[in-house]
Amino acid sequence: MAINLDALSPSELQALIKSAEAQMAASRQSHIRDTRTKIDNLLASAGLTLDEVYPRRGGKGTKSAKSAVAPKYRNPENAAQTWSGRGKRPLWFVAALKKKGVTAESLLIQGAAKAAPARKYPVKATKKASSKK
Repeated sequence: MAINLDALSPSELQALIKSAEAQMAASRQSHIRDTRTKIDNLLASAGLTLDEVYPRRGGKGTKSAKSAVAPKYRNPENAAQTWSGRGKRPLWFVAALKKKGVTAESLLIQGAAKAAPARKYPVKATKKASSKK
């Protein structure tokens, strides 16, 4: 089925492109469905599951790299905005601290830890380097 593209008008070319894109999407979905069926049949015949063949990350017994942490601070102007106290300070937190009389402790959520955990090792005092004149 050869189509002479030179003989088509711009609107006919646009319609042909849309038709080809729709056919491509349908063909891709059909290919995915067929492949999934083949994999399911192969796993069933072997008596295995996909999780046994390809274990997922962060499954039972493993720690994920970024675990969810309970929020520690809440924006007094918008209660939906919270911060765990980890990472970069959010803009609302920085702006609130600039206001008179607002401290980090005043933004703490009730029940959140008020004191930082004690350090295992004391911080060493460092000497300033003397400048030579």
